[in-house]
Amino acid sequence: MSEPGIGPRPAGTVGAEPPDLAELLGRVARGDQEAFGDVYDRLSGPVYGLALRVVRDPAQAEEIAQDVLVELWRKASHYRPERGSATSWALTVAHRRAVDRVRSSQADRDREERTAAPAPEYDEVAEEVGVRLEHQQVRRCMRGLTETQRESITLAYYGGYTYREVSELLGVGLAAVKTRMRDGLIRLRDCLGVQP
Repeated sequence: MSEPGIGPRPAGTVGAEPPDLAELLGRVARGDQEAFGDVYDRLSGPVYGLALRVVRDPAQAEEIAQDVLVELWRKASHYRPERGSATSWALTVAHRRAVDRVRSSQADRDREERTAAPAPEYDEVAEEVGVRLEHQQVRRCMRGLTETQRESITLAYYGGYTYREVSELLGVGLAAVKTRMRDGLIRLRDCLGVQP
């Protein structure tokens, strides 16, 4: 299956009900370039926006968005509707790709600094170990949330979206998003042993 041309497409039929994004991904998995064009139109903005929030560089965000959309074309068959919405799946792919880019850049800077910096003192090493253990505990606690709570919290706190944007991305009411996030944050607080 060759990659489709990527870029803006002409507007579709006026008044037609847009197909479900999950249905479009199914068609993309079968090589439907027109369906991919619809997927591109609907996801390119949110994917770019999320990448820009993470990397904070428009050129890198554009590269990441293009990479993610090509990946969606190639791996549309990997999407599983029972594991979450198509938008969440695409934004998760984008978030991972953007975070990988930031980590790679940070790793390059860290390597350069290590070659010039003296060995850290014991207290700095102990602090780093403590931070890593905290991150592991947060990841474990996040796995204890429901899928809907995890999606909402991930989009809001890792993606930088407002409640209203999360509501629009997930296709649920604003009140439902606020409830999911409140309940999820309470569960995280309890899991992490944080006192209210």
